[in-house]
Amino acid sequence: MSKSPGNPLPPAFKRIGWSNLFAQFSEQMALAAAPLAAVLLLAAGPAETGWLQMAQTLPFLLLAIPAGLVADRASRLRLMVSSEMLRALSLVATLLLMVSGLLTLPLLAAMGFVGAIGTVCYNVAAPALIPVIVPRAQLADANRWLELARSLAYSGGPAIGGAIVAWTDASLAYVAATCLSLLSVVLLAGLGEHHQPAAAKRKLLQDLTEGARFLAGHTLLRPILVTAIVFNTAWFVLQAVYVAYAIQTLGMTATGVGITLGIYGAGMMIGAFAAPAIARRVPFGVMIALGPLGGLAAAAVMLSTIWMPSGVLAGLSFFLFGAGPVLWSIATLTLRQAVTRMRCWVGFPPSSPQPRSARGRSAQRWVPSSPRVSASRHAWPLPRRVSWSSFSLS
Repeated sequence: MSKSPGNPLPPAFKRIGWSNLFAQFSEQMALAAAPLAAVLLLAAGPAETGWLQMAQTLPFLLLAIPAGLVADRASRLRLMVSSEMLRALSLVATLLLMVSGLLTLPLLAAMGFVGAIGTVCYNVAAPALIPVIVPRAQLADANRWLELARSLAYSGGPAIGGAIVAWTDASLAYVAATCLSLLSVVLLAGLGEHHQPAAAKRKLLQDLTEGARFLAGHTLLRPILVTAIVFNTAWFVLQAVYVAYAIQTLGMTATGVGITLGIYGAGMMIGAFAAPAIARRVPFGVMIALGPLGGLAAAAVMLSTIWMPSGVLAGLSFFLFGAGPVLWSIATLTLRQAVTRMRCWVGFPPSSPQPRSARGRSAQRWVPSSPRVSASRHAWPLPRRVSWSSFSLS
């Protein structure tokens, strides 16, 4: 995707990076178009858009762990290709329903649910494939480029999707999203298979039990998981009502809604670009803490729009939601890849900071002889113990 400060990233990673960019762009355009179509075409209110948002995020709750178990046993590349194809088919089906005039809110939600299944599987398999392709010393740099690509998609996707809906209609937004999704598939299809460690044949229930025990007992992963659950819950509550709230209460247009959602991606891009400089100046624990603190500040700004209705404040809130948590995403992802032996990941929704953790015996703690986590031109010592109350290394 781009050049590293040291050795260049492998060509295979670049193809995955571009595929990831197009897939994320497609997803964000569709996610922006769906609630706008619901509000503008189907006269949906906050309650209806809430149900729509639930349908589009429910697969992350139901299928993240099973998808991780599949990725542990099957080809991750093939899983990514088939998952993105499934999402493209859901976009085509939505487009046909829209053009034929048969689209209803339940059908829009159903297609969103199917598309989210593909998103879950793609997002679980992709980061688990990276350690197979990228040398361990370059993982932090690879993760940063993935976050930059995701940030670009989060910035441009909603803005373009909202503009297309405002200037033409929602069907063209789905056409563009479908084309990008298919382009992502083409890039992956041209990538050769890479050897991944064969997983021992084990019972799924045993894997799930060991994975839960591993997470509950791990000093570093447990607080990360709890924080992620709280943050993701709050984030999806906001997303469920924001489009209807912005149009009906803040008086924003479809273009304005798309722009504010795009500002979220702009915040992610700035945070990702600033990550190496910030990492050189603050302890690793502080770097992680900046994510939840940024989310708290963003929530306070959004809350203020109840008394001071303003699209500018809404945009500022989304900027903070992007800039702070992306630092968390980069830092915690690098930490998890460093302290666990990667075979399978449990994914959280991609529209928020994405804690993923390896399971059971496949994720035994790994401590190198001289443990360090490289982040661009900076290296963090890995903590033997983290004081989570003060967010400092010890």
